Amino acid sequence: MDRKKSLLLLTAVAAGTTLYNLLKPVKSNVAVVQGFQKDKYLGEWYEIARIDFYWEKNLKNVIASYASNDDGSIRVNNQGYDMVKEKYKQSIGKAKFVRSEEEGALKVSFFGPFYSGYNVVMVDDDYRYALVFGENLDYMWILSRDKTIPEDIKQKYLAYAKRSGYATDKLVWTIQE
Repeated sequence: MDRKKSLLLLTAVAAGTTLYNLLKPVKSNVAVVQGFQKDKYLGEWYEIARIDFYWEKNLKNVIASYASNDDGSIRVNNQGYDMVKEKYKQSIGKAKFVRSEEEGALKVSFFGPFYSGYNVVMVDDDYRYALVFGENLDYMWILSRDKTIPEDIKQKYLAYAKRSGYATDKLVWTIQE
């Protein structure tokens, strides 16, 4: 294959991949909170535990802040302190509801048009504690309005996550000082 055809093929593959990522729906196969109340969910949450991944590696004092944007989406501000690099890290993104604001199924993006699932699967009546699943078994968070969580809520969330297929033994318990 000559150079021109190779370049054309490579461009077509790149365009196809980009188009797929732009148009693919973020699907949730988990039961999410019904009767979700966006205004009660907004505000600051402390991360209690997570399944670790690249962006959050070595972070402590992780806080997620959610606020309404003028277009109806949610501004996501995640930040924490990197214990290895000894500096704060921050990531700003946007979340949108997958179907309706009454369902805890959202998609979130920190990188332009690329979205991932963010599924609120459990939240208490007062919106003090939340269990969030990602779009696959690699992402899970336990959140609280306080730096700690009651043991009964913790055990309830862990049992549900385990029944849902999550490897709860891989959870990183976030240091909150």
